[in-house]
Amino acid sequence: MHNTVLLQEAVQALNLKENSIVVDCTLGYAGHSFVILKNIPKGYLYAFDQDKEAIKYANNKLKALGNNYEIINTNFENLKEEITKRNAKVDGILFDLGVSSPQLDNAARGFSFHQDAPLDMRMNQTQKFSAWNVVNEYEQNELINIFYKYGEEKYASSIAKNIIKNRPINTTLELAELIKESVPEKYRKKSHPASKVFQAIRIEVNNELGVFEKALDSALELINVHGRVAVITFHSLEDRICKQKFKEVSTVPQELKKLPVIPDEYKPKYKVVANIVPSDKEIAENHRARSARLRVIERVW
Repeated sequence: MHNTVLLQEAVQALNLKENSIVVDCTLGYAGHSFVILKNIPKGYLYAFDQDKEAIKYANNKLKALGNNYEIINTNFENLKEEITKRNAKVDGILFDLGVSSPQLDNAARGFSFHQDAPLDMRMNQTQKFSAWNVVNEYEQNELINIFYKYGEEKYASSIAKNIIKNRPINTTLELAELIKESVPEKYRKKSHPASKVFQAIRIEVNNELGVFEKALDSALELINVHGRVAVITFHSLEDRICKQKFKEVSTVPQELKKLPVIPDEYKPKYKVVANIVPSDKEIAENHRARSARLRVIERVW
């Protein structure tokens, strides 16, 4: 029912022991959390999600395995303060950055361009700022910028121009139709012309890249020596943030590379241990896996 991409690979890469303390930053429908808990009968799991529906579903699923877990109902950008507050020493941290199925499945949440709903796209439903604000209040050049940057949409400017001309736009299908009319006929045949723009608006509404960057820094700071951080991305921008951060913390500073002996305190604290893409079989079974990538880093001292 809910496909979890690179599930076995991600859990394996965390290198869990039966008493490991693990954080799942993206609980969703508990696909990863369920398998993690099975692997840590004497350990403990902290799982983050800001979506009330997902939490309810996940809780029912996880309690079948026991009670050695806690679900923390907040955005994972608060990872550091929540884990520090609980005084936990962490052996494994997982991020699965795909939009969770509960949000896409529920038409009313306004993430889908196939079903009509108010323009929403908030992952945290207590937040005021929504897709409606982006579509109806941003200036033309701001819209062009986010469509281009977060959606890599080459017709960003004609789409933005059309949006400005047709405001107010209140529903997902209104917006999807407008996008369709803003691009050439042949471009519509490839994939739905709204998919990149909807993705860009979603990233903007939820500040997804900023949140991830902050949380990734926290994860690297919190992880025990020999602990691992695993990140599954579905988007080149998230993957780039992850790749650059992992490279930065796992390599010797450029100016020290010439030294015959690198002083201990300048040796990298982390080493990259995996960079995995899904198998052909997995891609055939789940088209979402096409763009997925798993990167894993380990703390060495």
